[in-house]
Formats: sequence, structure tokens, C-alpha cells
Amino acid sequence: MGLDRRSFLAQTGIMGAGVALSGTIDALFTAAPALAGHGGGYGALVSDPAGLLDLPRGFRYRVLSRERGTAPAGVAPSSFDGMAAFAGPGRDVRLVRNHENRVGAFAPVVAPAELTYDPVAVGGTTTLVVGPRGVAEQISLGGTSTNCAGGVTPWRTWLTCEETEIRRGEGGHEKDHGFIFEVDPWRTDRNVDPTPLTAMGRFAHEAICVDPRTGVVYETEDAYGEKFGCFYRFLPRRPLGGHGSLRAGGRLQVMRVPGVADLSTVQEPGAVFGGVEWLDVPDPLATSVPVRLQDYGPGGVTHAQKLEGAWWGADGAAYFVSSFAVREHGSQADHQGQVWRYVPAANTLTLVVVFRSTDPEADLYKTPDNICMTPAGGLMLCQDGDGDSYLMGTTVDGEPYLFARNRQNLGTESAPSYGEFAGACFADDRRTMYVNCYAPGTTFEITGPFRR
Repeated sequence: MGLDRRSFLAQTGIMGAGVALSGTIDALFTAAPALAGHGGGYGALVSDPAGLLDLPRGFRYRVLSRERGTAPAGVAPSSFDGMAAFAGPGRDVRLVRNHENRVGAFAPVVAPAELTYDPVAVGGTTTLVVGPRGVAEQISLGGTSTNCAGGVTPWRTWLTCEETEIRRGEGGHEKDHGFIFEVDPWRTDRNVDPTPLTAMGRFAHEAICVDPRTGVVYETEDAYGEKFGCFYRFLPRRPLGGHGSLRAGGRLQVMRVPGVADLSTVQEPGAVFGGVEWLDVPDPLATSVPVRLQDYGPGGVTHAQKLEGAWWGADGAAYFVSSFAVREHGSQADHQGQVWRYVPAANTLTLVVVFRSTDPEADLYKTPDNICMTPAGGLMLCQDGDGDSYLMGTTVDGEPYLFARNRQNLGTESAPSYGEFAGACFADDRRTMYVNCYAPGTTFEITGPFRR
């Protein structure tokens, strides 16, 4: 099932723009093929009279939350990023949302002292309760830094990831950062006295996914500087032990693909690498040397630029994304997005999809970041980078389509030029989608014929 370049270009009106898509994506789809969309996804985008969100005909949205909006803490924090949806009691849905705030943020997370890890840091999470009675919003974690993405545990809690390596004393911070924290969507008392999951490593965390059979946690790292980030796995001492069990510690390991020092050099979709090696991390707390730069022997470890989203597939595999790679930044090769699949049972790594463009000015269908599965079984990708921001999808048949455009991202004095989508997720009812706009911070609820 190849991605049909010609039908995509014709549908989006950019025939001749030089966008090239390649790869097979059937392995990603976990729902019944009978639910798949056909005929170009859901159709052309319809301009939104309100100037916020363009969607296909038949879909509707409502704004659940805005930065600077009314919230119990006084101001909804800015920089809306990763998010997950949890079924609440009755018809309620609980959304746990990250805020990728750093010191000096436009609207910092202001949390009660008992929910604050480091009083100097201004990142954290908010929990939205969405139900028939309206929308309620509360701070569920504060005092963390640069909360980017994360992931859901099999026991239905949220692991929020700090994408930073700030040390105590830097910028006045009172504690080390670069950790993962567990957030309970329902019980605020479980979020009191935030505890970093130190055994899972201190590095620029991006996202995680958990093997529901073994409890092994897979982690991506989005790091710059000397060498890029790596792909990790964490072997918990108390696997699948429920809330708080990850505090018991475990063993952190980093991936080495023999003969592949940089994932960007792999350009052929379907390329399979067996014999993946997992090496123990000598110092998960990175007390003197960053985790990715520690001594792993003559073969070193495998690095990749912009390791972003991660999720667990129903086919028993961990999927993760490299948003792009640029030689000028230090990568060994160029690409505009990769999707990788690691199968623990076979111990194999496969390049599933590559996004390429022969036109550097083309903004469409490249630089994927957060990714989730649609109710029809296809992919929904949040696009990273500047310029117009889109939600992009693929049907089970491998047909690409545009699902949404952020109209707030105009690059004018009154609107920012950094309005990427983030945190796309679906409610358990499979009829409701939630997604964030990073800036200006906005959380949308989208409903419509997702099952078509």
C-alpha cells in the first residue's frame, strides 16, 4: 500500500510542487479495514468563518480552553503540547495536557505548593474535565520544565516528559530537570509531592510508549549539541504494577543497531535490521556526562535527529518518529520525516515510512511530530515547523489527505508564526478528537463522521 503521490498532489492543489512520499503503512493500522475512509480522506477543507480552524465538511469544532482563559489558577498556562484523553465517570472525558514552558514563559504554570516540584520552573500539566455540564480546568502538576510530549500507561495514567537537561543552579533552578513524572487524571491527591522517575533517565525526553504485556517502557530523546538523541527502553523492577510502580526503579538501556550510527542514513522504506542490541546506561542520572554521550564501547550507540512521537501498536510493536534530519545540523543524511517500528518479539527494527520533498519550499506532508491512530485505523500526524500548520492523515489504503489547518498561524503582528498542532488524541467513543494548537495555546474538540 504505497502513499499515492499523484492523488495527494491533485487533491491538495500542489501538483508539480515536488512533494515525494514513499513507504508502506499497512502495518500501522490496527482497526477494522471496513471502517477506513476512501476517496481522498474526508474531502477538501472548508474555510472557517471564525478564522480559527479549517475542517472538512461535516466536521465541527469547539474551543475547550485558551491560554489566558479563565482557570482556577487565574490564567490558563501557555505552550499547549502533548495530551491524552481518558474516559471519566459517566460521559466525562479527562484530558491531561502538557505545557512546554520555560522560565520567562508568556503564561507560566502556577500550581499549589503541594503539586510543585521546583518552584523556579514554570512548566507542568493541566487536567480538563469535559462533560455535559461544561469544561472544568485545574493544574495537575507544576514546577517542571519544558513538558513536551509523553504517553499513556496501561493502568491509564499520563507520563509527562521534560524535554530539557537543565541542572540545579542553572537559571536559578532549585532541582535537576530532564525527568519523567506520572500524573493521575482522576485523583489529584496522587499528584501531590511530585516525584521524578529518576531511574528512567535524565535527558531531553520527548515521548514514551508502554508494552502492555511486559510493562517495558520505550522512550525517545530529542537532543541537540554534540550528537543527537537516542531510542531507549526501561525495564521496570515492578512491571505493570499500577500507579506509582515505576518509582520502584529498574534498568535503563539504549538501542544500538549494528552498523547504523545514524538512523538518517537509512533511506529505503521497508529496510529491516535484525539483532538490535540494548546496552545498559552506565549513569541514568547523567551526573557528569549526558546519557547519549556516555561510553558504550567501540560500537557506540545509534543516534537520530528529532526523535519525537512514540506509541504502542496493537500488532505488538513500538513505533517512533524522527521529524526530520538535516546535514547542516549534523545529521549524516537528509529526510523530512521517518516512522520506525520496533518488534520486541523478533528484536527487529524496520523503517516504515519516509517523507521526502524535492522542493524545499513545499510545506505539506513533511516533518511529522506527534502521531496517533484514527478510529478508521489510519494515521493522524501533527505537523512540526514554521509556516502553515496542518493535521495530516492517511487512510488504511495508504491515501494521504489534509484534515485540518490552523488558521491562527498567519505570521502577522496579531498572530504568531509558530502555531503547530500537538497532542492529537481520540476519546474512547472513537467519535471525538482532541488536539492542541501550541501558540496561541488552544485546545479544540472536533466531532464528525470519523467512522466513514
